[in-house]
Amino acid sequence: RRCLDKLLRYRPSAQRFPVIVSQDCGHAETARVIASYGDAVAHIRQPDLSDIPVPAEHRKFQGYYKIARHYRWALGQVFRTFRYRAAIVVEDDLEVAPDFFEYFQAAFPLLLADRSLWCVSAWNDNGKEQMVDVGQAELLYRTDFFPGLGWLLLAELWDELEPKWPRAFWDDWMRQPEQRRDRSCVRPEVSRTMTFGRKGVSHGQFFDQYLKFIKLNDRFVPFTQLDLSYLKKEEYERSFLPKVYAAPEVRVEELQGNRRRELGAVRLQCSGRDSFKAFAKALGLMDDLKSGVPRAGYRGI
Repeated sequence: RRCLDKLLRYRPSAQRFPVIVSQDCGHAETARVIASYGDAVAHIRQPDLSDIPVPAEHRKFQGYYKIARHYRWALGQVFRTFRYRAAIVVEDDLEVAPDFFEYFQAAFPLLLADRSLWCVSAWNDNGKEQMVDVGQAELLYRTDFFPGLGWLLLAELWDELEPKWPRAFWDDWMRQPEQRRDRSCVRPEVSRTMTFGRKGVSHGQFFDQYLKFIKLNDRFVPFTQLDLSYLKKEEYERSFLPKVYAAPEVRVEELQGNRRRELGAVRLQCSGRDSFKAFAKALGLMDDLKSGVPRAGYRGI
């Protein structure tokens, strides 16, 4: 209910943004809540609720197999049965920002125009309050890391992914080079979603350490009136890379305990996985890499 209330409150148009709720648990109380929204949402139900045979060592991961099966079915419905051109995926434990729809509406043409992009995400993996510039809520980036947690994809991407969709751990599978194929996502400086789902299949992994501190954007940015062409690959690399290398190089010790007085962008140089992990730990960033890509990373930055 918390998720749907916000989606429906902020949605600018029911025609442009129909809400489809896909249910995969056969849970009567959940079905009643969905039904209480009447015509405001379309309610579809995953027909196959059976247990999935999994390798013995994956028995405790049965939930991840069910999630992957549900994603495949639900996205198949959206793109094959309803025949939509694009979809924004929102899990039931996400709360969206006031400009959530505005953001996706503005980024949609970018996704159509730039073949080096394969998704747009509402989420900044390192978007803790003390790590983002709330004064720059309009700032967007490219990232090689698939963030998920409120993300937009085109029907063409589903055509490509559906035939090889994995049996489990779909999000980490998306992060493998075979799927990503050197494409990037757009992501915001300040997240347009927050998760309140401490309980779940992942048993709160990362929740208490990072996820509950993610800052949800609270001021409306009129993205559709802004020029987002700076996110196109050629233009982005022309401006972003020089900006990175123009920043003064510092040692991690200077950043701990706010010892550095003058504000501004700085650069830390790391020499590989271990030094990245040490820096990330020291600064409170998420320190895990998936297929060699750090969260929110772009070309190793």
